[in-house]
Amino acid sequence: MFEIIKTQGRARRGRFSCAHGGIVETPVFMNVGTQGAIKGALSAHDLKKIKCQIELSNTYHLHLRPGDDVVRALGGLHKMMDWDGPILTDSGGFQVFSLSGLRKITEEGVTFASHIDGRRIFMGPEESMRIQANLGSDIAMAFDECVENPAPYDYVKASCERTLRWLERCVAEHQKLIAALDCLNPGQMLFGINQGGTYEDLRVWHMDEIAKLPCDGYAIGGLAVGEETQVMYDIIDAVEPHMPADKPRYLMGVGTPSNIIEGVYRGVDFFDCVMPARNARHGRLFTWRGSINIKNEKYKLDTGPIDPECDCPVCRSFSRAYLRHLFKAEEMLAMRLAVMHNLWFYNTLMERIREALDSGDYDAFRAHYSPLLEQKI
Repeated sequence: MFEIIKTQGRARRGRFSCAHGGIVETPVFMNVGTQGAIKGALSAHDLKKIKCQIELSNTYHLHLRPGDDVVRALGGLHKMMDWDGPILTDSGGFQVFSLSGLRKITEEGVTFASHIDGRRIFMGPEESMRIQANLGSDIAMAFDECVENPAPYDYVKASCERTLRWLERCVAEHQKLIAALDCLNPGQMLFGINQGGTYEDLRVWHMDEIAKLPCDGYAIGGLAVGEETQVMYDIIDAVEPHMPADKPRYLMGVGTPSNIIEGVYRGVDFFDCVMPARNARHGRLFTWRGSINIKNEKYKLDTGPIDPECDCPVCRSFSRAYLRHLFKAEEMLAMRLAVMHNLWFYNTLMERIREALDSGDYDAFRAHYSPLLEQKI
């Protein structure tokens, strides 16, 4: 399932396999298609063209619309999307955080008010596992609570303890579901999630406890939700030594190109973030010299590509001037081309990270690109 083939310091070069697709080369960035599609009008076929290895969709959103029962009736998320590669589904736990004004948390789970029509929805560990089983994803995430940063110590401690109990219930329900005769994906894996806010002692305690449970991988959740970047790095530094070395490590919802480079340096294997696609839809495009705002006046007559160092389908065919015109004209094609470029950039960034690890040059790669890619030009 997961093999570490090389290390440089704490950075890990690996290979991962699951029920769908071939070998996933790690470190890897998972392209976020929350509702079974990349926002910006990219299809699963487009994901193949831009070098995506793993697609990520969201349990909560697909449960609401079209309904996980509908997805199952259509043969699962892979068949519905026409995507034959790996899929990871987030558990819905992040919505405990993002819909804080519309939910109530109890020991049993969380009651939400749907952001679509206001109807009441209950989701607990068992419900989350059943929904993800209906979706047929390759990696199911455990149901957890993501707390805001900062939050009171006593609340975070109680939340960690409850999230641990929820994980125990997730494991039991997941094992039952994948053993069922009508299981859509008997090879579905389960990843546990580390929580603890910005408190290193709680993070370490929680990681030690969840590592005792039979999960196929472990994620660090609840970061990049309000804390300073250095605090996030400090938490990763504290947690990483306590994560099983033979299992994949996933930093949830992170982040900028520099965040990813720094996360790899600290031993992380999997990443995801809506930021590259979201930024693209607003005209913020990544290049190998920093990011640009394609809407700026200076690109009005610029016949060059978005990035002279990029060989994505967009840079091979279209100019900065044309992209700027599409945004100014509010054409849908602007978002499609911009998202395609940014996701190609992220997937290529991961390729270059892996190449640097293969050659033993990761420290030099990090020293050069981590600050460079933070620049806005």
